[in-house]
Amino acid sequence: MEEANIKKFELSDRVFILSGLLVLAVIVLIVGSLVYQFQALPQNIQQDLSVSGVGKIYAKPDIAVVSLGVKTQEIKSQDAVNKNNEKMALITKAIKDLGVADKDIQTTNYNLSPVYDWTEAGQVFKGYSLDQTVSVKIRNFDKINDILDKATTAGANTVGQLQFTVDDREKVLSEARTKAIEEAKIKAQNLAKESGLKLVKLVNVYESNNYYPSPMYGMGASDMAKEVSSVAPSIQTGELEITANMTLIYKVK
Repeated sequence: MEEANIKKFELSDRVFILSGLLVLAVIVLIVGSLVYQFQALPQNIQQDLSVSGVGKIYAKPDIAVVSLGVKTQEIKSQDAVNKNNEKMALITKAIKDLGVADKDIQTTNYNLSPVYDWTEAGQVFKGYSLDQTVSVKIRNFDKINDILDKATTAGANTVGQLQFTVDDREKVLSEARTKAIEEAKIKAQNLAKESGLKLVKLVNVYESNNYYPSPMYGMGASDMAKEVSSVAPSIQTGELEITANMTLIYKVK
């Protein structure tokens, strides 16, 4: 009986030892595989380097933009339309006579709506109101005051803010982008040199938050043509500062 128990224990010990050896072998194989995979990885893994550049261009404005409007109120909608058309035709003729081209006059707002008055008895219909606004580009700055004066004399009863800009915005902004990219490239080269990295290739370019200001001169609305002649007696256009922000992404190692 004792011999049978001894043999049974010996068999269990052998099974335990064999199981342990098997587990150990599996662990060795896994570790060996991981070591092999690690050694097979490239020693110089490429990383990304992001650099930004800012380009500024100073340009002298070549056009002025102003909004001229007519507000007309009549009992009948057709009367409001007819009266408004008459005034706008006179305004358009007046500014064209001063050299403004057809292409530089654009309707930006046309709104016909009913007008009501609120009384103790309730809502009372008062007629129709028509608001029409045109945006006018002025290329000859010496005629700005004359154009505003003639337009209001002809019937314009709202004058928007006068702003100065350049006609070909994309051309100026493109120059600013070029400067920003050059600055970013120089920055990338310096960073690579100082850190011991190597620029492999440019992989992407981003453009963000470009700034294109338009100097504005507050004018407000005027109901009297005589007031407009003194709105902008002397205007200094100055220069525009156009800013471009560019980001370059390089692969480095």
